[in-house]
Amino acid sequence: MSDTEKISPSDIEAKFRDVQGQVDTVAEDGKKKALVAGGAVSALLLLIIYVLGRNAGRKKSTVLEIRRL
Repeated sequence: MSDTEKISPSDIEAKFRDVQGQVDTVAEDGKKKALVAGGAVSALLLLIIYVLGRNAGRKKSTVLEIRRL
């Protein structure tokens, strides 16, 4: 566009649609990365809880001795 051409409403609308498309693309990429990161964090958290619970169970396990009289 040169300086003498006027900007029409359709030009502005086209540019807004282009920007909106770029924003949508970036947002989708961000959602995908957040979903993968959230899954990895939750799996790691479950693993840590499992290991800590297992160790606590071993430490507090009771040995029961039964004798006949």
